[in-house]
Amino acid sequence: MFTVKEVLGRISCQRRVLHRSFASESIQDKDVVIVGGGPVGLALASAIGSNLLVRESLNVALIDAEDLSKIRDWSLPHDTFSNRVSSITNSSRIFLEVSFHDIAKAHCFNIVHRVWDGISDARILFDAAELLSNSAESSEMARLMENLNLQRAFLRHLDKLGSIQVLQKVKVELIQPEVDSNGWPLVHLSDGTTIRARLLIVSEVGADGFSSPVRSYAGISSYGWSYDMQAVVATLNHAPRGAFERPNHTAYQRFHPTGPIAFLPLSPTVSSLVWSTKPRHAAALCKSGPEVLASMINAAFRLPEVSIWYLHDRILEAEAAGATLSHDAMKDEIAFRERSHNILKYSAYAFVTSALSGGIAPDDSDSIPPLVSSIQVGTIARDAAHTIHPLAGQGLNLGLGNVERLARCIDQTLRHDGDIALYTALRPYPSERYFANHKVMSAVDKLHKLYSSTVEPIVWARSVGLEVANELDSIKAAFVMDAGGGRSTGFGWGWDLLVRGVEGLAIGSSAARMLREGIGSSRFLG
Repeated sequence: MFTVKEVLGRISCQRRVLHRSFASESIQDKDVVIVGGGPVGLALASAIGSNLLVRESLNVALIDAEDLSKIRDWSLPHDTFSNRVSSITNSSRIFLEVSFHDIAKAHCFNIVHRVWDGISDARILFDAAELLSNSAESSEMARLMENLNLQRAFLRHLDKLGSIQVLQKVKVELIQPEVDSNGWPLVHLSDGTTIRARLLIVSEVGADGFSSPVRSYAGISSYGWSYDMQAVVATLNHAPRGAFERPNHTAYQRFHPTGPIAFLPLSPTVSSLVWSTKPRHAAALCKSGPEVLASMINAAFRLPEVSIWYLHDRILEAEAAGATLSHDAMKDEIAFRERSHNILKYSAYAFVTSALSGGIAPDDSDSIPPLVSSIQVGTIARDAAHTIHPLAGQGLNLGLGNVERLARCIDQTLRHDGDIALYTALRPYPSERYFANHKVMSAVDKLHKLYSSTVEPIVWARSVGLEVANELDSIKAAFVMDAGGGRSTGFGWGWDLLVRGVEGLAIGSSAARMLREGIGSSRFLG
């Protein structure tokens, strides 16, 4: 039903016969089978496993091809973090804390958001603590958490429950309906096991590729268009904020035409990077070495767009010549560009030509993230079926919203002595979540297209819209409650409204320009 990777897939009752012979084997009967042991699949298994009625009534199994024991025992040294981090909205956090108590508490804190335009430098600041100080809503927009930390917590929670069977290191080879019975799905696994499922739930559609047997059986199609982007993810080291600065609780995001770059705080001296950019840029950045990548990250938050383009070109030229751009050459180029753009050496925007040596921080230090000194881990994120742009960090939150609704739907069905395998019993789930998911996907898609444009009227319109919104606390408070899940409408309506307003401004600007040019031409001809 949904095409987002970390959103629950459709619940299928199709009865297509697939011709493939399997050796006769004993069949295990399960009421519910969940395919996928990512954060969403584990969240669903934990949610329904936490329900006493489910534990007493249903036999549940979770299947994953990976070795989940490595995640269960996962740990890192102090102040070292995984490079896959998710932003957990307020509604997702409440769901996690109510359902699983201590799962959402480790390595996360309330964050402030600073967002700005890479071309015009128009900015907006979201600080939920200030905007919602007099509101009944939670004074919080989102928290940050490592994906592995979340998965580990779910796995340990399942171990405590002991009622969910976890089948790991096995792949789904084929799914076909049982011919001689009720047509229940028969799930054939790579270890020779066959499971008859009354309810088959796909938690990560296409995680094993577009030819996956799960996708094929469920008839899950993918539609839309390619963003032609890849995300560079990394764990960044930097100096702690000074005594007169805000603590490292601010998330920074700058929208470049080639894609947004986001700086997400994890501790006083460690933050996470998600840089969505063109595939050739992403590959070249990762090949260029940690020192050059650190310099490019610092430059991407500080230098004007024209210089960012030039630095990308220098890295690509070096790669085309079979070499990599040296760190010294990169520093020299950045120093030249800082002087060319008249960046003051006592400003936070200067890092190669900076004359700062500690003490009191400059006035603009809170406007940009701290300087990256080194990189712990850097790689390209490759998600097989990630069809929502990561710029808003909403993929996991959509999945958790689906988990909450589906778990509630199963609970209500059992309380009314219903059959969970009937389509009518589960109909409330897709009826509610389809619109919620596509509303977010639409808003994110529009934001991507809006900030990918370099057309002057659109840049002007989006900059005016952002600057005006930044001056209206009531509008920003609405955005905070919306993005944090504080409204029943969920994420999307506020940004969708802003995008529509910007589109109107851009059209009006273009029309005014054409009219002005037409009048000028008439006067000239007259």
